[in-house]
Amino acid sequence: MKELNKALNPYQKNNIKDILMKNFLDAKEQEIFQQLINEIPLPNEILCHYTSILEECAVEWNHCKHCKGLMDCKNKVNGYAYLPHVKKEHLEFEYQACKYQLHNLEEERHLFYMTCYEIPYEIKQAKMKNIYTNDENRFEAIKAIHRFLNEYPACKGIYLYGSFGSGKTYLLSALFREFANKKIKSAIVFWPKYLQDLKSALNGEKDEFRNKLNAVMKVPLLLIDDIGAENTTVWGRDEIFCPIMQYRMQEHLPTFFTSNLDLKTLEQHFSVTKSGVDVIKAGRIIERIKQMTEPVELISKNLRK
Repeated sequence: MKELNKALNPYQKNNIKDILMKNFLDAKEQEIFQQLINEIPLPNEILCHYTSILEECAVEWNHCKHCKGLMDCKNKVNGYAYLPHVKKEHLEFEYQACKYQLHNLEEERHLFYMTCYEIPYEIKQAKMKNIYTNDENRFEAIKAIHRFLNEYPACKGIYLYGSFGSGKTYLLSALFREFANKKIKSAIVFWPKYLQDLKSALNGEKDEFRNKLNAVMKVPLLLIDDIGAENTTVWGRDEIFCPIMQYRMQEHLPTFFTSNLDLKTLEQHFSVTKSGVDVIKAGRIIERIKQMTEPVELISKNLRK
C-alpha cells in the first residue's frame, strides 16, 4: 500500500477523489438512492467511497418499501435486505430481516425447543390462545393442560384419547409451545412412522439408531402421538416402547399420549402380535401408562373436515 501511495502523485490522488465524488453525485440523481443516503448520518466525502454497493442497497431497500409479504419478496435473499449501518465513521453492510421475516422468525422461535417428527405444520404452530373453546366436550381436556402448565413439574402427563380429528394433538402441541417459550425442550412423535424409521435405522449406522432413540427417550417433555395406530410387534413393544417408558418413569420425565383408543382397547392392541397373544406384557404396559398419565377423554366434532 505504501508503494502504491508513493507511485501516486497529488494530482492523481485528487483525480481519484474527483471520480469517486462524480460517480456519487450521479447516483444521487436517482430518487431511491437519495432517499437511502438521507438516512445515513455521514458526509458525502465518506459515502462516495461506497457508491456501487449503496446503489445495490437502494434497490433492495426500495423493494422492501413496496413489499406485501415474503411471497412477494424480490430481494436476493428472501425476507432480507442488504443494508448499510454506521460504525465509527464508516459503513458496514449486512443482511437485515424485514418485518415479515422478523414476524416469521418469532412465530417459529419455539421450534428450536420442540422436535416434531412427522407432524403437520399447523400442529407445530399451535397456540393456547387459538384453542377452540366453543364445545363443552373439550373443557376437561383444556382444564387438564392448564393444570399441567400450572403444576409442572410436580404432575403427571396426559393420556388424551377420543374421537378422530377432535384436536387432541393440537391441544398438547399448544401446551408444549408454552414450555418452549420457557426454553424447556419437548418432542412430538407420530408413533407409527417413528417406529418404521427407527427400524430402518437398524440397518444403518449405530449412532443414527441410538440418536433417534435417545432423542425421544431423554427429552424433558414427550408426546407419543396416535399410539395404537401402529402395527404391534414384539420388537416395537418390548425393545422400543417399554425401555422408553421405563427410562422416563425412573427419571420422572412427563410423557403424553394421544390415541383413538381408550386404555382397555389399547391393552388389547398391545397384547396381540404375529408371535401370539401376551396379555401379561400388555397389562404391565397399561399399568405403567396409568402410573405416568392422567387419562382424559375428548369426544368432539371432527375439526379436520
